[in-house]
This record gives sequence, structure tokens and C-alpha cells, in this order.
Amino acid sequence: MFLGKAEEVLTILKPTFPQLGLTKEDCLEMSWIQSVLLMGWFQKEDPLEVLLNRSRLYSEISKIKSDYVKEHIPMVAVKGMWERLKSQDVELSQIMFVPYGGKMSEVDDSETPFSHRSDYSYLVGYIAKWKNGSVEAEKSHLNWIREIYDYMTPFVSKSPRAAYVNYRDLDIGTNNKYGRTSYKRARVWGLKYFGKNFDRLVHVKTKVDPSDFFRHEQSIPTLSGISKELFSASL
Repeated sequence: MFLGKAEEVLTILKPTFPQLGLTKEDCLEMSWIQSVLLMGWFQKEDPLEVLLNRSRLYSEISKIKSDYVKEHIPMVAVKGMWERLKSQDVELSQIMFVPYGGKMSEVDDSETPFSHRSDYSYLVGYIAKWKNGSVEAEKSHLNWIREIYDYMTPFVSKSPRAAYVNYRDLDIGTNNKYGRTSYKRARVWGLKYFGKNFDRLVHVKTKVDPSDFFRHEQSIPTLSGISKELFSASL
């Protein structure tokens, strides 16, 4: 997806990647909301109201994990990723690269809760999908995605190993099922999703929802029950 006119993307890609043989006829110009339809497996001519239907369109089960990259991934790692993509143990496996930079990098990391900006070159998404709802199928697909995630450890961001908040990954930790959210526990995934903005979000959560009424497996905790000295030391 390119945010701009077809002529603009052609002037960028033709000299850089002439091997693609890209022409204007290969491009579909549409509004951003129409692109949402297309990415949701609708047709761009479909009425926008179809997006209001929250029922599942497909019976596929999926698991997504994510990484952020600061330095280029070496070719040996790319070859390892390719070998894992050719695995026959999963129905559908994908690796998605999302480039960062441009306008995103012009926004300071602290201006919004989303902190993954100028420090990162791109996001990597690992995706496994399957239709067989058996325990064996779930186990094999989860094993595949967790193994490739472990394999990529040396090649991605560290301290913390950042993750994309919209690809919720419960593998990196969850709140207790009952009771208040633990700050110490939540900080594990909070730093991965929000970086240095996590503690600021804790302050906001404490102010707007002090009783922690709105919570889920990876929600932001409140300051209730947290040692002020411990929290101050983390800021």
C-alpha cells in the first residue's frame, strides 16, 4: 500500500526496482477506507457498511507474533526464515515486513503512546493460520510460530524485545485471571508494547480508572498497591 497517487509510486519504484516491470495499470487507486475493505477481503465497490458487521467472515484460526528491527537482518537469518516458511507442518505460514520511517519518524516517541518510531527500521510479523480445530493442529502451528520467534532472537531489538501492540501476543505474559493487574507483571509486556511511555500510561490509568474496572489479559495496571519508591525508581 502506498499513500499517494499511482504516478508518484511509479516514479519511486521504476528506477529502484525495474525488475518489477510496474505499470500504472498494475495499481489500484482508492480512498484509504476502500483499502480497508480490500485488506478485509471485501471488494472495493462494496458498501462501507459491511465493515460494521463484527461477525467472523472466515473459519480460520490464527496466531501472530511480532518483532522490531534496528539493524539489517543478515542473509543467513533470511535463509533460515525461508527454510521455516517451507515447513510442511502448517497450513499457512507468512512473514510480513512493514517498513518504518518517513512521517512516522517525524513524530517524537513520547508524543503518543505508540513509541516505535525513529529507532526502528521495520516491523516483522510472523503469522500462522489453520482451519483444523484439533488440539494437534493447534499445537503444531503454535510450535512453528514460537520456534521461528525464538530463532529470530539474535537479529531483532533487545532490552526490551519490542512488540506491536495490535498483534496481541499472550506468550509474552498475562495478568492474573482474577484480581488487580500487577504493575511488576504488566511491565514485562508494557515495555515491549509502549517502551518508555508505559509508566506514563500507568499514571493515566490510575487517574481515569483507579478501580481497574476495564482490564484484560494485558491491560495497563494502576498504581494501587504499588510501592511509590519502586515506581519512582522506574521513571
